[in-house]
Amino acid sequence: MDQTVIPSAVEHTRAVFPEGLALDCGTVLAPVEIAYRTYGALSPERNNAILICHALTGDQYVAETQPVTGKPGWWGRMVGPGKPIDTDKFFVICSNVLGGCMGSTGPRSLRTVTAGNGESREEPWGTDFPPITIRDMVRAQRLLVKQFGIDRLFAVVGGSMGGMQVLEWAATYPDMVFAAVPIATAPFHSAQNIAFNEVSRQAIFADPDWHGGRYWETDAIPARGLGVARMMAHITYLSEEALTRKFGRRVRRCDEPTTGGNTPGALSTFGEIFEVESYLRHQGSSFVRRFDANSYLTITRAMDWMDLGMEHDGDCAGPFRETRTRFCVICFSSDWLFPTSQSRIIVQALTRAAANVSFVEIESDKGHDAFLLDEPDFDRTIQGFLSGAAEHAGLFRQTSKGL
Repeated sequence: MDQTVIPSAVEHTRAVFPEGLALDCGTVLAPVEIAYRTYGALSPERNNAILICHALTGDQYVAETQPVTGKPGWWGRMVGPGKPIDTDKFFVICSNVLGGCMGSTGPRSLRTVTAGNGESREEPWGTDFPPITIRDMVRAQRLLVKQFGIDRLFAVVGGSMGGMQVLEWAATYPDMVFAAVPIATAPFHSAQNIAFNEVSRQAIFADPDWHGGRYWETDAIPARGLGVARMMAHITYLSEEALTRKFGRRVRRCDEPTTGGNTPGALSTFGEIFEVESYLRHQGSSFVRRFDANSYLTITRAMDWMDLGMEHDGDCAGPFRETRTRFCVICFSSDWLFPTSQSRIIVQALTRAAANVSFVEIESDKGHDAFLLDEPDFDRTIQGFLSGAAEHAGLFRQTSKGL
């Protein structure tokens, strides 16, 4: 895996909150910085804002070039003028989650440490960064939303871990959310998903460049372990049908160089024989250039702790009693990481809570990542739900005057 250190010179747009944030673990984290991007214009009434919550390895660069990788925004096909999340109508906000590594306060952020001799120095938090929850991420987002002078979001939208944030928003701040769109997600992390995350974390711990999480001291990163963690996770984002369609059992050409450094014609028993192997290794090596290992550990553990029913005797309906939020729960038929059965748990809980809920299962063979890919039925579902909710909220009449 590439040993290149993740670039840190990128200047992200950030909001700073000197008073910090009280976390679920009991620690007050201060100050807190939240990196964000916005698209579209906020209406004079400040009632057309949509908060997009990103997934595990996403960031705030939803619909523009990502400054570290140079790649297009991760949801550019969904967000923009005339697109399903129409920035001609809506003001879109997306922030890098608390604990992230794209400008928000996280394990890579600097803190002041006082040595035994009384001397102070700045160093990254590393593994000393306090444990955070999905609810902590949402609390941090609320600070940002309030700074914009927004008392109520028109909608909160997100997939996977972003969907967990959507559910937490509707549960924790129901009066601030008119509409909620949790996509390909669950109200709690399953034992299987916790197991996948633990294998990924152990891969990082086993890397000789891990150094107890203080890898910056040796000017290195646990690239092999983090790359394997990404490879492991990426498999769960796809479906068997998608992998078969894209790669099957195709073998690399003997005259084709491999990312492992083998020369043409030198394919070995343990080299990149199959195309799917080369694809996964590319995913791993490109990931380590943009993501921090300690952030990966922090965020995966936050997902593991997610359980909306924990404080309600296991009843996921508890957080949504008397909610006025309108929900649209979306899942994909071939998603085995967050399968349809988990979306049905959300829908059943919302139904028991007498919430206004729509449920759509999209037929797709693309697996969990389908919400990031070209799926026309998904696009129509998002656009239709947001248009209907906006009409119900009276936004069309208002936006026609000033947006």
